[in-house]
Amino acid sequence: MKRRDFLKNSIMVIAGASVPLSALQMVDPKEILAQNPDIHWAFLIDTHTCVGCGFCVKACKIENDVPLEANVSRTWVERYVFTKDDRRYIDSPNAALHGYTDPRIDQGIAGMVDIDPENVGKAFFVPKLCNQCLTPPCTQVCPVGATYKTDDGVVLVDKKWCIGCGYCVMACPYAARFFHPVTHVPDKCTFCYHRIHQGLETACVNACPFEARKLCNIRDVNDPVTRIIMTDRVGILKDEFGTRPQAFYIGLATEVR
Repeated sequence: MKRRDFLKNSIMVIAGASVPLSALQMVDPKEILAQNPDIHWAFLIDTHTCVGCGFCVKACKIENDVPLEANVSRTWVERYVFTKDDRRYIDSPNAALHGYTDPRIDQGIAGMVDIDPENVGKAFFVPKLCNQCLTPPCTQVCPVGATYKTDDGVVLVDKKWCIGCGYCVMACPYAARFFHPVTHVPDKCTFCYHRIHQGLETACVNACPFEARKLCNIRDVNDPVTRIIMTDRVGILKDEFGTRPQAFYIGLATEVR
């Protein structure tokens, strides 16, 4: 029996009974940041300038070897449409890979919904990705340490060490993790870690024609993106979970979850 299969079977035996205490220990954000005080990556998304073109999604999939035809993605864009008669619709067909050229709302198995343009009260797009939390629940539940946080603030997955139990996928409150259709282990956005360590932009930032997505070193007070995060009114997703996400939003509507 292979090591991976042995460990996976062992985990399934204890699933539902208990998780090792070491896997449940809380991470101290101050301790994490103290490990590398010079660099800590963060992301800024401007919902005012995102047009839902999907260029970021396609660039991400190509860069990170996620099949274009697969209905999973490291980053995706959601469309929110609120009507004047107080009906609310959200969709993200194929993660918005091909943008939003159809005014109808894709409700999955419920089909397409036509909305009278005259009845639209508010509509906008919201890009989403891994939030690289300061206190990531995914690292806390991983029983073998395959999901871990780097000194500069990015959560990664060691695919060779991962046993595919899926605890991290279930623990993420942002639905940012998925099982890769080829490798069959959990995958997620890594802020294009392989690129940023070469001084390059992430694939999605590089592809966005409207500069709706930006990466920064939040430890660099002279970084213009950092200054926006520190001085402007920015929002985060699901603050009530206490994960302290490092993906910040300009113009984040209260209805966005």
